[in-house]
Amino acid sequence: MERDLDNANPTILSVSQLPSRTRKGAATRNGPDSKCHDIVYPQHHWPYGCSSSSDEGEDYREEPMDEQDIYDLISTISDPEHPHTLGQLSVVRLPDIHLSPSPTELSGPDSLVTVLVELTPTINHCSLATVIGLAVRCRLEQTLPPNYRVDVRMKVGSHAQDDQVNKQLGDKERVAAALENDTLQRMVDKMLETCA
Repeated sequence: MERDLDNANPTILSVSQLPSRTRKGAATRNGPDSKCHDIVYPQHHWPYGCSSSSDEGEDYREEPMDEQDIYDLISTISDPEHPHTLGQLSVVRLPDIHLSPSPTELSGPDSLVTVLVELTPTINHCSLATVIGLAVRCRLEQTLPPNYRVDVRMKVGSHAQDDQVNKQLGDKERVAAALENDTLQRMVDKMLETCA
């Protein structure tokens, strides 16, 4: 049985419109292996707090995560109603991700960091807002280092019942109970299938 969508015609951004890290130009390699170098040794920002540098052999140094890293982790979560991601639907937006303290203020690699993600549902009475928040919370808790604390909320005024949804998402016992529900767990797992 097919149920009616809460928002049958949401605004959808193309992948090219989504925020991405601007890659600084790496030194150009010359020689026969230069064509495949970027495929074999991709130049990117590692999502788990490490950055690759290629002096001699492989040398890894700690680099704090920033808002773009968090966005990259959660923007690819699929929407439970639409065949699009939360980033494409602007449910997850880069300006609504906040780190405290900021990456430049961290005193060390094990410093406690709070990640606040404010979600904006496609409509203010979205019946799946809690499920979307649950999926974002699960994704971050599964992928971030243990010194990161996650706080997922509806952006103020973006949902008719944002206080109730925020209370549910902020209560660890309610979140744990929700994930014990097989139907909800399957829905969250399905939403996370599109994450890289």
